[in-house]
Amino acid sequence: MGKFRDIWDRDKDGKNAEKRSFIRYSIVATAIFILLVGFVNQNNIVRWVRAGAEIKRQNKQIEQYNKEIEEMDSQIKGLSTNKDSLERYARENFGFAEPGDDVYIVE
Repeated sequence: MGKFRDIWDRDKDGKNAEKRSFIRYSIVATAIFILLVGFVNQNNIVRWVRAGAEIKRQNKQIEQYNKEIEEMDSQIKGLSTNKDSLERYARENFGFAEPGDDVYIVE
């Protein structure tokens, strides 16, 4: 860190004044370039980070939806192959009843 501070001290330039001046210019130009590309430009680093976070969030959501689809597919398969499970599902979710069943409506 000491050498980096010495670059800015013009009293220490001596016979390397031209070389040290170029180094100072290069550091400032690089810093400005990084600021422009990193934060000011439309395709900046902040936008990339946000896009990456959004992609991760959406991938998790896709995984969740795929699990739900698998569960629904197995439920559909079970309801379409077994008459008893279909009747139980209809009673539980739609309030269907067989003849002779007592139906109580609770609000």
